[in-house]
Order: sequence, then C-alpha cells, then structure tokens
Amino acid sequence: MAETIRNGPPRPYGHVCLAYDDPATFEAAARDFLAEGVAAGERVWYLASEPPCGWDFRPDLIRPGDHYPAGGAIDPVRGVEAYAAATRQALADGYSGLRVAAAATPLVRTPAQLDAFARYEHIVDRYMRTHPFAALCGFDRAELGAAAVEELACLHPQSDAPFRLYATPPAIADAGLAGDLDMATRDLFARTLERAELRPAAGDLMIDGAGLAFIDHNSLLDLDAYARRRGVTAVLRTPLFSPAHLAELLELTALRVEGGR
Repeated sequence: MAETIRNGPPRPYGHVCLAYDDPATFEAAARDFLAEGVAAGERVWYLASEPPCGWDFRPDLIRPGDHYPAGGAIDPVRGVEAYAAATRQALADGYSGLRVAAAATPLVRTPAQLDAFARYEHIVDRYMRTHPFAALCGFDRAELGAAAVEELACLHPQSDAPFRLYATPPAIADAGLAGDLDMATRDLFARTLERAELRPAAGDLMIDGAGLAFIDHNSLLDLDAYARRRGVTAVLRTPLFSPAHLAELLELTALRVEGGR
C-alpha cells in the first residue's frame, strides 16, 4: 500500500484495483486501506451507498451521486479536478492527504460509463504520482463480469489483471507496463492504449517496462503503430532480452526497445 512521510514530500501514492465477488471482501480491504490513511494523518473517504459496519474508526461517507454524475458517464478531466480540489481542501484542513476507498460498480454499468471511467482511471493515476491522493477502486465481478472488470483493472498499477498500463513518477518515464502481453490480451491492450492517450512529457514517449514478464511481437507492432499515429517515437525500456531482438527483426519505425540485449 502507499506510504506517507509526514514531515516531507509524499512518496508516490497507491492506486489499487480490487475485483471481488463478495461485497464483504471489498469492505474488509477498504477498512485496511483507509486505516493506513488514518494512521498517516490523511482524510479518509468511503465512497459507497451505505456506511461500513463494525469499524473502529469512522471515514467520511461519500455516496456515489455526491461526487460522480448520477446515472451518467463521468467526465474524465472534471472527475480528476474534483479529487484535486478535495485533496487541496484536505491539506488546507490540516490533513496530510486524501485517501478514498470507492465501491465503483454503480459508475460503470453501461458501456458508455465503462469507457469514460477507463479513460478517467489513467488521468487520475497520473495525478496520484505527484500529489498526496490515494484510491482503492472496487468492482463487483459478479455483477459486471470478468471481462468488463479487466478493462478497468489493467489501468491500475496494482491489480490482478494480466497486464497493467499505468502512470509513473515523471522522473522515471511517461508510463509503465507490467505483466504479460500476448495474443490473449492483444485486443484489450490496443483498447487500453487508446483510452490512456499516452503523451510524452518531452521528446520521446518513454515507457518503463521493468515489470514486464512477457511481450509478444504483436504487442510491439501495436505499440509501434500507436506511436506512429501520434507522430512520436516510443521507447520501451525492459530487462527482457527478446523484445529488443524482435524489434530489430520487425524493423519498427516508431518504437525503440532499450535494454536486455
């Protein structure tokens, strides 16, 4: 989970996705996640329809309609701006940051809601890299289905998705990739890239692949095409040996693979 330094700058905060089949699983995880925030002097929000039961502390109860559009799709930029304002207010009130456990299933029930929320996930992830804000996003797999939940989970640095595309601290890269990218994930990876709308801070689009366990040639081709459509050169840094070799064989024009030779 995320760590906070009380008398210094915050370390990169946590963005966790929990896919669950039993709501009690989310409530238990939310309790542990928010208890860390209480210990760190953070303001803690429990975003759900009903308050939790039996906890030894009381988080602020934020109902979904209080913070998100009721029944509609989130505006990704405005959604992040709302949390940025809440984080600033928490700091002004003497807290060390803001931490939220969100039972987010009601916010992604329709295809339009899911698409907008997935786009929002990467923007808010970028915000978390440099601000004292942390979030646990819970999605009911029994209600939404495993495939829908995977579309959201893969945009979190901490989840059980087969791969993760996430924001990194600016000093490291523009984005990070972890997990396994293969034929089974190809369609989801392409959709995730489009939703994330990766952008370079300066020059090349730097991607930290330190957490990659495997990436196949199709995923390299898709990264190359993605970068080419945006008129940038993407640079994938990974300790794996095969991606650099594959990139040379494929003669990619908009993707360069560094490391692992």
